Amino acid sequence: MAGIGQRLAPVIAHRGAAARAPENTLAAIRLAAAEGARWVEVDVKLSRDGHCILMHDELLGRTTDGRGEVAHYDLDELQGLDAGSWFAERFAGERIPTLEAALALCLSLKLDINLEIKPCPGRERETARACVEIVRAQWPNRQPWPLLSSFSEASLEEAQLLAPEMPRGLLIERSTERVLATLDRLDCVSLHCDHKRVSTGLVRALEPSRRPLLCYTVNDPARALLLRDIGVVSIITDRPAEIGAALGF
Repeated sequence: MAGIGQRLAPVIAHRGAAARAPENTLAAIRLAAAEGARWVEVDVKLSRDGHCILMHDELLGRTTDGRGEVAHYDLDELQGLDAGSWFAERFAGERIPTLEAALALCLSLKLDINLEIKPCPGRERETARACVEIVRAQWPNRQPWPLLSSFSEASLEEAQLLAPEMPRGLLIERSTERVLATLDRLDCVSLHCDHKRVSTGLVRALEPSRRPLLCYTVNDPARALLLRDIGVVSIITDRPAEIGAALGF
């Protein structure tokens, strides 16, 4: 796990190529690969009946034609929803993917993946447990593990307990005095921060541990260049083609 900084790409496609395809769908992952991304980041939640799906919000209304809370629907109900028309008519019929389908696609496209564990309230450990079980069952032993990240310390604790061999990243909205201690306690290999909250001081604070800093969600090429210049290792973006071109990749 010590080598995660060498594995990470300078550009990571946020929820797939989310500026040009409906986020957290197989279409967005395919487009990210077509745009030259080598890493994608997606969000993992649980259906009511305990299946891992790609979904960011707790509510269905923004990214599907469904209504209500994700946690109130079983997988077969969720997969009957349209997860593409809200974005553009050409994506009509795009479905909410299972984690298994997303991993299989990434393997076929030779993509590395950052799985953000995004639990519904009260399901922090359960979501991490299900995610770890699927990754362990499906990801080839010969390949480096996906990077598991979360804002939820409980989710990261569960992943650490069940799969200490899988690299973990701590997501934060802003830096606090306890960030470094939390990284140590959870044995995290990376820190993921809102790009608006990044400072050179935070970059320097990470240097002794050689933990890379990843920034989300950066869609402006000038901002991406500035972040790279102060030492940010990976830019998480909805626009992998534009940001990659700006950074020379």
